Amino acid sequence: MKKKVEFSSHTGNLALMRGFVRKFLDGYPFSEKERTLMVLGVDEACTNIIRHAYQLQDDQLIALSLEAKRDCVCMRLRDYGRQSPTGKMQGRAHDLIKPGGLGLHLIRSAFDKVDYILKSRGTELVLTKKLG
Repeated sequence: MKKKVEFSSHTGNLALMRGFVRKFLDGYPFSEKERTLMVLGVDEACTNIIRHAYQLQDDQLIALSLEAKRDCVCMRLRDYGRQSPTGKMQGRAHDLIKPGGLGLHLIRSAFDKVDYILKSRGTELVLTKKLG
């Protein structure tokens, strides 16, 4: 099963996006904690796109596709904005007391696999969570 939604990079759209992801995940045997973490992880990734790729412009395209495969769910977030250097996407040690960088830690703890694919324009973030 595959679902796709496109929305502009306005933070007002994030609540609708979270609802879309949650509804999709309801059909799969994840715990409530896993579901919540995945929804927060996608939300954090969208916030990063708005903040870093689009530098807070609220009229840029974000595409989210959700796909269930035999043994996992796969979420792809596509933007067409500024690419972050790959080294910048490592996050930081979560025991450092300073703002920023914890979102990547959240995303990595919510999903089994996190891949950034640099495109000719923008980036595709692929988030994979195994079933079972």
